[in-house]
Amino acid sequence: MLKGDEFDPKGLIAEAFNMEGITPAECRSIFLDWALNLQGDSRAAIEVLLKRHAHSDHPMTEVLTEGLGTNLRAKRRGGWRSRKRP
Repeated sequence: MLKGDEFDPKGLIAEAFNMEGITPAECRSIFLDWALNLQGDSRAAIEVLLKRHAHSDHPMTEVLTEGLGTNLRAKRRGGWRSRKRP
């Protein structure tokens, strides 16, 4: 496994870009693992990784681009407003 940096701590994204024949589903799985291990601003990290690795025909490029449009931080759900009333 590649040694990472602050934007790709385990080197997962770099390793994914080096894999031939990787599927979009595999890229999403790697992205999820990367997001769970990231400390700091995910949007800034994704932007750096796209500049560093992006290849227009690689599925990880699409997954990272989709990641820019989502909030990776979990939001609280629930409370009295979400409960069904009798």
